[in-house]
Amino acid sequence: MRTAFLIAAALALAFVALVAFGSARWRRATDVLVARLQADARPSAVTHFDAKELDGLPAPVQRYFRRALHDGATIVRSARLEHEGEFNLGTDRDLWKPFASIQQVRAAPPGFVWHARNFVLPGIAVQVHDAYVDHEGLLHAALLGLWTVAQVRGGGDFARDELMRWLAEAAWVPTALLPSQGVRWEAIDEHRARATLRDGAIEATLDFEFGADDLIAAVRAPARGRMVDDRRIPTTWEGRWSRYEQRGGMWIPITGEVAWLLPEGRKAYWRGTLTAADYDSVPAAR
Repeated sequence: MRTAFLIAAALALAFVALVAFGSARWRRATDVLVARLQADARPSAVTHFDAKELDGLPAPVQRYFRRALHDGATIVRSARLEHEGEFNLGTDRDLWKPFASIQQVRAAPPGFVWHARNFVLPGIAVQVHDAYVDHEGLLHAALLGLWTVAQVRGGGDFARDELMRWLAEAAWVPTALLPSQGVRWEAIDEHRARATLRDGAIEATLDFEFGADDLIAAVRAPARGRMVDDRRIPTTWEGRWSRYEQRGGMWIPITGEVAWLLPEGRKAYWRGTLTAADYDSVPAAR
């Protein structure tokens, strides 16, 4: 009995040590990515939002900025966001698992690093990096931060897909969607407009839908890459934003859901709540 107890205790300690080692290793990799993101930051010539730059924009876009920002609002340079929620790991059926994440966002040039922990079992997490840095996309998932279960990295269409994510999630950093920050807007109808952002050779376009409150209700792309058995399949993609609150002097969504729109129906795979948002604004010229 004593021997069995000692073996069980030794195995438990070994597991704890393994988890700690994997977490420390993943944090170091996260720090490297974030350092790359911050090193390439570009100062903005515009330090404050001037409502005059809305002249000529589609009507729903003008209404959005007048609702989300106040005239003279400072331009955000970077943001640190925290989320918690559920991630759907299922393919044929739903398999929702809890996650917690920290996301670093750079406004110009556009970039982000998302570090998430998906808890597949109590005490066992898949560590995830999803990022767009230096015109390159990155997706890396590893069990306990040690054993890779998915990894994609590169430019081209994959980098464009990651830039789409940045553009969709700019709802959390409204000043990043201003024309002065490089976003081009085209009218679709009274409640929708198309946004296009170019970063070097990478260009992303999304359709934005605005709600009755004039804030962003949804974003859609007709073809974003969905990974299926190591193959990238262009698929209609949608993000929905809701429960707006004022943070950092801006109106931003607190809850959201992201889904693939498949022939057989809508398949949500991310549901999250923003739990913290810290902003670093562009310093005014002296």
